[in-house]
Amino acid sequence: MLKTILKIIGTIIILVAVSLFAIPYFFKDEIKAKITDAINQKVDAKVSFADANLSLFKNFPNANVTLDQLVIINKAPFAGDTLVSLGELDLKMSIKELFKGKDEAIDIQGITSKNGLINIIFNKDGVGNYDIALKDKTSTDEKSSPLALNIKSYKFENFKFKYFDESSKIKMLIDSLNHEGTGDFATSKLDLVTKSTAKITLDMDKVNYMNQVPLTLDAVLGIDLENSKYTFKENKALVNQLPLEFDGFIQLVDAGQEYDLKFKTPTSSFKNFLGIIPAAYASSLDNVKTTGDFTVAGFAKGLYSDTTVPKFNVDIASNNASFKYPDLPKSVQNIVINTKIINETGVLNDTYINLDKLSFKIDQDVFNAKANIKNITQNAIVDAALKGTINLSNLSKAYPIKLDKPLTGILKADVTTKFDMVSVEKSEYQNIKNAGTMSLSDFKYADENGKTMNISNALVQFNPSQVNLKQFNATTGKSDISVTGVLENFYGFIFKNQELKGNFNLNSNQIAVSDFMTPEEDSKTASTKTEAMKIPAFLNCSLTAKANTVLYDNLTLKDVSGKLIVKDEKLTMENIKSSIFGGTIGLNGAVSTKGKTPTFQMDLGLNQVDIAQSFTQLDLLKKLAPLAGIINGKLNSTIKLNGFLNENTMSPDLKTLTGDLLGQLLSTTVNASNSTLLTALGSNLKFIDVSKLNLNDLKAAITFKDGMVNVKPFDIKYKDIKATIGGSHGFDQKMNYNLKFDVPAKYLGTEANALIAKLSAADAAKMESIPINAVLTGNFTNPKISTDIKSAVTNLTNQLVAQQKERLLNQGTSALSDYINKNKKPADTTKTVVPATKEEAKTKAVEEVKTKANDLLKGLFNKKKKVEEEPKTP
Repeated sequence: MLKTILKIIGTIIILVAVSLFAIPYFFKDEIKAKITDAINQKVDAKVSFADANLSLFKNFPNANVTLDQLVIINKAPFAGDTLVSLGELDLKMSIKELFKGKDEAIDIQGITSKNGLINIIFNKDGVGNYDIALKDKTSTDEKSSPLALNIKSYKFENFKFKYFDESSKIKMLIDSLNHEGTGDFATSKLDLVTKSTAKITLDMDKVNYMNQVPLTLDAVLGIDLENSKYTFKENKALVNQLPLEFDGFIQLVDAGQEYDLKFKTPTSSFKNFLGIIPAAYASSLDNVKTTGDFTVAGFAKGLYSDTTVPKFNVDIASNNASFKYPDLPKSVQNIVINTKIINETGVLNDTYINLDKLSFKIDQDVFNAKANIKNITQNAIVDAALKGTINLSNLSKAYPIKLDKPLTGILKADVTTKFDMVSVEKSEYQNIKNAGTMSLSDFKYADENGKTMNISNALVQFNPSQVNLKQFNATTGKSDISVTGVLENFYGFIFKNQELKGNFNLNSNQIAVSDFMTPEEDSKTASTKTEAMKIPAFLNCSLTAKANTVLYDNLTLKDVSGKLIVKDEKLTMENIKSSIFGGTIGLNGAVSTKGKTPTFQMDLGLNQVDIAQSFTQLDLLKKLAPLAGIINGKLNSTIKLNGFLNENTMSPDLKTLTGDLLGQLLSTTVNASNSTLLTALGSNLKFIDVSKLNLNDLKAAITFKDGMVNVKPFDIKYKDIKATIGGSHGFDQKMNYNLKFDVPAKYLGTEANALIAKLSAADAAKMESIPINAVLTGNFTNPKISTDIKSAVTNLTNQLVAQQKERLLNQGTSALSDYINKNKKPADTTKTVVPATKEEAKTKAVEEVKTKANDLLKGLFNKKKKVEEEPKTP
């Protein structure tokens, strides 16, 4: 019996479990349809969600509906803008709600959402993108809603709230927002218990007032749903670590929101001020000794509408305060703060900020500041003054600034300024009133990589319409620089994110380019490499520079001068001149870091530079023509090139180079023994002594692209042998060159000349030179040389035979016999056999001529002893 009961119970449990899994599939489409209908009946926007899922386990015994990737996209006038984006939306309800009819409302008890975005925008006309409710519903429409809210709890995790008012240029971002509330919304009046955390960023007209400021608020809100009134009851807020308390209410009315709020710090300890400082620059307030007070108090009362804001007053005050951190040797004393933010009319533009006094003292150094800002939303007017001294080394001794390396130096300021933002934006400098100076001396700074910057003296002078850099003397590594100049729109850069414009003069005894490159740790090899600085987009200035020495990679440049123009992430170089390699270099060009890979284009002029040095130390010239150690002398050249730069060293990426070169060699000598190519060439072409090549005034033109160098054919002469050379080689040193020689016949020796002398004047003229061709392949260190000498010998022999044959035919047998006897050698005692017939005489004479011609040519190209003994000059 017991077993039977257990079986029945087990079966029921299995059936219930199966039902809990199966039911969601039966109701899924109905739930999606009801949600879709509910949304479409209420909003005028494009709404979509990836999926809707039903679970009976997640909140059992309640059901849970989950919407994935719910997105609401605005229509005109904000077409395409995202109003709401939710990664996940969970709706909690009773299971019985699933069994209601099609026209019955589903009662929602709880809402949870994750990874959401709410994006509120007001355009210039004051229209908000959140107003998406359908306007065509009449009060007589009694159709029931497919959804009803009876919420008892809600929770939002990792939300982002964006707000932008285009007319007032107010931008607010509430990031990392987590908010939850518990209360019975089924009643008209309830107490809602809430917890909230977020980070707030606030900008007004490009000026940042808050940046990722942490905010915590735990509050009990009294909610009157009938009157749309929300009252702060028990609450505790932290702005950074500054505690605040709120009293009062916010009520929604037809015209907007009615505010009546008061807030204040619950205590007056000066620790409250330290709590304002962002956590990134602050430290624990435990055991900090303070004297004096610090209070924040204020109110906001009135209507927030399209045209008005509540009147408000924020009073921030401290008098004769001090603080000292327990582990630091110095304290900050005599602190006075008197600041008010006030609106007395309800018009936002009438808000003004008075910093009546800010003063503090560290050791004997006193610093004072005051400022007034008004007309803040239309054309902010700033009137400010700074005066005092700060020993920078004392900052980290009095306050726990998180620096990798301590600062040193003395900052002094005595500056007054008055300006309005419209004048700044339009560069109407005549409306900007400046006076005073600011200086920095003995400033020393070391970054996390150990690179140091020492500023011995820097002086900035504020004149009525401009800021002058009167002095800037600094050293870093092996470099020293001295800079003077004018900043044209200093305030536009500071307040309006405009380009920083200026004109400067730089002088230096020595600049090492590596001192201005940033070391970077290679995560793969754990080695340190350098990363070149990207040209800042905000710079728009020119620099006229002179330097006695510039060290770049392995090069030492002397007497460097020229003009640098920086604009649009591009550095343009004009009339750059330098002494190097015993000559001079002139340069015009540009470097751009705007794209993903830096690019450059340059025109170089080399004048009287030493070939041995330049072709050894410049990778570009090495690749274009490997002449180092082979040719001594001077070079004049113009080079046009462009390509990509190496991102780390900012040196040319040779594989991407494109350009051309026109060069001329001067006062050159050749070291043939240092060149495998010349040695091999001399071995194959016996009529040239490569060690005696004269390359003076040689001009050559080359082009290069995609790692290939093409040499336009050019002529050289060895004595009176003419050679034409042309072809190409790669940066990998593989080559393919053609050499064409015209070899005068006189280099064949006296017997050849005597033989040719027998020809007619017209025929002898044709024999004045012999064309020889050579092809060079392989590479410069292991060349392969092929020539057409053999075919040239055969061709010349055939020509001589043909010429002599024709002549002998005309002269007859007697002439042939006389010729043979005349050319018989003295030692030849062999009896001459006279041919029996005229045809036999002709044949014998031709064979002898052919044999003698072959012997002569073989002697020329194989350098037999008799030829070697003859002088090489004609």
